[in-house]
Amino acid sequence: MTHAIIRLGGRQFRVEEGEQLLVDRLPFAEGADFVPDVLAIDVDGDLKLAEDDIGDGAVTARVTEHLRGPKIVIGKHRQRSGYRRRNGFRASLSRVTIESIASTEPKRRKRATTKRTSAKKAPAPKARKRSTKE
Repeated sequence: MTHAIIRLGGRQFRVEEGEQLLVDRLPFAEGADFVPDVLAIDVDGDLKLAEDDIGDGAVTARVTEHLRGPKIVIGKHRQRSGYRRRNGFRASLSRVTIESIASTEPKRRKRATTKRTSAKKAPAPKARKRSTKE
């Protein structure tokens, strides 16, 4: 089974294809595809880390909808002083569907070739001493 570990909104998620996530509001329109940060991909027991050059587009996701979370009521009270406050909060959320997880091969890096010369470099000239005549 293929799964990946991605980073969305400052949190990490372990995802599989077709899975839906509820995350903090993303700056993409509904129905838009995007590529999240991939930390690792596990393809049938073969784990590839982001440091191993997984490649761009290894995981694609789609914003299914934008919605608001449930209302959370916050109440503050201090006894015998008449202090009472009531406040509410609703989180702005996005529902994300994982479209695909690709098992890409790592990018091959070309080795830098340098020409080696057998001749030794000439030593740098020494600085002259200044005479101090007064």
